[in-house]
This record gives sequence, structure tokens and C-alpha cells, in this order.
Amino acid sequence: MSFNKLFTPVLSLALLVCCSKSDSVAPAAIPVLSIQDVTQTRTKTDGSMRFYFNLGKKNSTDVSVDYTTANGSAISPDVFTSAFGTLTIPANTTSAYVDIAIKGDPTDLRQPNLVFSIQLSNPVGCTLGVTSALGTIVTEDGSYLPTDNTGYSTPSSYPGYSLAWSNEFSESGLDFGVWGAEIGNGSNGWGNKELEYYTNSTKNLFLSNGNLIIEARKESINGFNYSSARINTGNKKTFTYGRIDIRAKLPVSTGMWPALWMLGTNIGSVGWPACGEIDIMELVGSYPNRITGTMHWALSGSGADVYKNANYTLPTQDFSAQFHVFSIVWQQDAIKWYVDDQLYLSTTKADVGTANYPFNADQFFIFNVAVGGNWPGPPDNTTIFPQRMFVDYVRVFQ
Repeated sequence: MSFNKLFTPVLSLALLVCCSKSDSVAPAAIPVLSIQDVTQTRTKTDGSMRFYFNLGKKNSTDVSVDYTTANGSAISPDVFTSAFGTLTIPANTTSAYVDIAIKGDPTDLRQPNLVFSIQLSNPVGCTLGVTSALGTIVTEDGSYLPTDNTGYSTPSSYPGYSLAWSNEFSESGLDFGVWGAEIGNGSNGWGNKELEYYTNSTKNLFLSNGNLIIEARKESINGFNYSSARINTGNKKTFTYGRIDIRAKLPVSTGMWPALWMLGTNIGSVGWPACGEIDIMELVGSYPNRITGTMHWALSGSGADVYKNANYTLPTQDFSAQFHVFSIVWQQDAIKWYVDDQLYLSTTKADVGTANYPFNADQFFIFNVAVGGNWPGPPDNTTIFPQRMFVDYVRVFQ
């Protein structure tokens, strides 16, 4: 049997199949319909949110799809107006849209973002690439944030004292003629390996309902995973001696480190801790019912940090449940620390021994909420952001 005779029928059949395939016409691909998520800031007045429906390519005939809204954390009719219907994309076009009515919020309440969805079904002349889309109404940056005002208060005057200065935080915005906002992460996390990036954004620093609010967030910013705020009165409001009252409510979760404190105005020339530091209040989040008062100074000779401190522990609740007043009574050669007028720490010039006593000179205020650092350690999976410190007032009596 010859080679040619054996394979001739097979070659003929292959040629027939090849020709048959080239003569056939493939059916047109059905277009794929998708819908896009939408994110939009809520305003004080009513508005709408526009959802776009897109085809991957033009179609020679109309295509359609049914849609209906579904509640999430955004509830109809309080936040948006529910809607349903059939959307048609005309032939030879690739997109159409549906507008969903959004309720305005005249108060501009700061709260977690509100979310609802649009569900798709019954496609005609197309297939569904995505069967739903999210509508996110941004409310986390609202300017109004009320909080329960219960807790301890101190009087607006004391016998033998005059009110030298106060900030009641009743203005519409922080007075930057008095306060300055520090930006960034400082050197080595402000010397403490803190994890936040400080900003002057109203996301992290704002006034509402008579309170200063410092808000720490979990977000990516300039190479850091958290944002917060740190403000001071350096070169603007400085004081030597007096009774200082600060009424505040504190964040108490793991990894949080709120502080109300003071530094000597000569820090630029002598450095820290030689300038002296008075920590009116610090809280480490893993001890939610305990605060610490401290004074820091420089060891004679080496200049190393030396301190004396004491803790105050609430008998019930923690420091986030109500407002408390953190006070010092600062006199020449002596300082006393109080929580709700309860004395828990006393220091005198004798405590520093032969070292320079830096606390008979001007100091300025610093208010901040740190995230992480050497003392509190990092947040963990129990730490829910945002975390906030509320300050009702700071008052200096002399």
C-alpha cells in the first residue's frame, strides 16, 4: 500500500472541514451591562445621586434591565427615596442613568457613612456583568457632632483668683490666633514612635456644640495608617502659675493616647526635658479608667529625662463615659494635680534635687490624641475608629 493512497481521503476531509468553517458566520456577542458605584457627600439640602449603566459596546437594538433600590445603613425614606423600574438603553448608544433622590441634612451631622444599593435583574438584549451597585453618602466629615454633656464641672470663678484666660470653644471654628496645629509625624513619631500623622483638617480637628473635638481616624495618609490632630498655644498664650481647669471626655480604646499637657516656652533654646513638661492628664487606652499626671525635668549633669508622677483611677465607669475636669494648682516651687477636685499628686522644687527646676517659668498648652507609641502600644482589632477627645473648656485662673 502506497503512502499517497493511504492519506488522500483524510486530507480531503480536512480541506472540507476548513472550507466549511470559513464560510460560516459567528453569532453576534451579547453586550454586557454594568453599573457603577457612586460616592457623594451629603449636603444640607435635598439633592440626587446619579447611577450610570454602561454597555461594553453599542447594540443594534434596544436593551433593558429592571432595577430596584435596597436599604443598607441608609434607610428610605429618611435618607433617600426608594425607586424601581425598567431602564432602557437605546440602540446604538452605550449608556444611560438613573437619579435617586437624596434627603439633605440641615444639621450636617457627623456619623458613619450611609450606604444603600441598586439591584439589577431581568436583562433583555444583554447580560449582567455586575448585578448591583453601592451608593455611599459621605457623612463622616459632618460639622455637627453632639455628645452627652453629663459629668463633673468646675465653677467659673474662685475666691482669691481672677480669670486670666479661657477658651470655651463656643465659636464656629478654632481660633488660630490662639492655637496652632502641628503637622506631620515629627521626629521618630514625636520621639515616642507614634503611628499617626497629625493634620489641621476639619476631619481631625473641629468645634461643635461647644466642644473642641480631636478625632483620630484609621486611614492612609502620607505613608501612615492613622490621622489625628495636635494643637498648641506656643508663642500665643503662655502662662506661669495659676489654677488650670480642663473639662474633657477621653477616648479609651487600646492604642489610644490622649493628652492635655504643657511645655516650657524655652524649649527651642534648652531642649527637652530641660524646658520642663507638665502633663495635666495622659491616658493609655488599655487602662480606660486610669489617668496619669506627671512632671518631667532634666537630670543634673547628663540632661536625661527624670519624672515624678501618679495615677488616678475612677471608682466606676471609664473616662469616655462622662466629662471630667483635669486640674493643676501651680504655684512657685509647687504643683498639685486634681481630677474632679480630688487631689492625687503633689510635687515641689525639692523633688528635683540639685537639678534645675524649670517650673517657675512660662509654659504653653498642647492638646493631642496620639495613636500608638512606646507607652500605649498599637491599636488592635478591638479598637474601633474614629476615636475622639472632647474638650468643653480650658480655664486659667491667677
